[in-house]
Amino acid sequence: MSQPRDFGFGDDEVLLRDQVKKLLNERGSLEKLRALAAKDHDIYEKGEAPGWDAATWATMVELGLPALVVPESAGGMGAKKVAMVGLVEQIGLFAFPSPLLATFFAGEVLAACPAGNAHAPLEKLALGRRFALACMDAHGSADPRASEVRATKSGDGYVLEGRASFVQDGDKAESYVVVARDGDSPVLVVVDRETSGLTVSRDRIVDLTRDQVRLTFASVKIAKDSVVAEGAASSAALAKALPTILTLVAADLCGVSEWQLRTTVEYAKVREQFGRAIGTFQAVKHPLVDMMVGIDQARSLVYAAACAIDSDPAQAPLLAHMAKARASDVGRYCSSRSVQLHGGIGFTWECDVHLFFKRSAHAQVLFGDGAIQRKRVADILIG
Repeated sequence: MSQPRDFGFGDDEVLLRDQVKKLLNERGSLEKLRALAAKDHDIYEKGEAPGWDAATWATMVELGLPALVVPESAGGMGAKKVAMVGLVEQIGLFAFPSPLLATFFAGEVLAACPAGNAHAPLEKLALGRRFALACMDAHGSADPRASEVRATKSGDGYVLEGRASFVQDGDKAESYVVVARDGDSPVLVVVDRETSGLTVSRDRIVDLTRDQVRLTFASVKIAKDSVVAEGAASSAALAKALPTILTLVAADLCGVSEWQLRTTVEYAKVREQFGRAIGTFQAVKHPLVDMMVGIDQARSLVYAAACAIDSDPAQAPLLAHMAKARASDVGRYCSSRSVQLHGGIGFTWECDVHLFFKRSAHAQVLFGDGAIQRKRVADILIG
């Protein structure tokens, strides 16, 4: 099936993107970002967590942003994925600390569960409850067969033991969608943060615009109505959600890289060396052009992947892996060039470049870096 020339990104999607852009222009200045995420370089030594703006989250909820991922049958909007990548790209462009992306990850998995099973948590998500997805083991694998959370049958429900790692923005979350294993059979459950036996431990990560936690389960009892998928249905839900998750991370990377390009171009116009703006030298022009071309390539793949999820699901996994691979590689290149072309100030705490460099570095490896994604592409194409 051929994709529409505009990837299905029409007037409604433009309106949503511009609405988010307007909100972030008002609430997401660099000064605000520093006050939230980088007010002190000793933040971890002081036992503090990177900050985020609960008031802006409330505004996002009023605008219906969490509900975009929720099907209409559960009180949401069931938005097209091209609409979601458009707004996530804006989030990345501002490196804005928010639980929205993590909530989207969890919402995608819930929405892919068998009809009716996840209706209640999806309704809560649509109304603004903050979710996070706990699907990785200690090595960063999201393969449900590698889950280190053991689920043991107990009456109509389960008892959970073990640990889930690399939970994105889990310190902001109120509920978790957890991938567990009953023997070799995967199980998807929803666990509220205040559940007895659940311990949430912060990780120290380089990216100050988000947080990451580990969840430790000690005889955590899960009632039947908190089980949203079992067995093959769990694997199918995760497989269906993965292309969207990869595409959203790639969209965030495109936004971060775009900021790095714009900021470095502006700096090259005013920074002088040998009596000339450094932007007049070919050694500076060429990397900037390479950044621009790479970002356009990655963005095209991101929108192609989102469009495939909307209109041609059979092609979605291939395009999503391609989008994440290109966005990760471009993110690494744009980060290195933005620091280098800022010269001596580029690696200092006072220069804003480091905030975007670190966000990009984190996203590049999230759910697999470019090399891993290319292996997945090879697996699909040649088996």
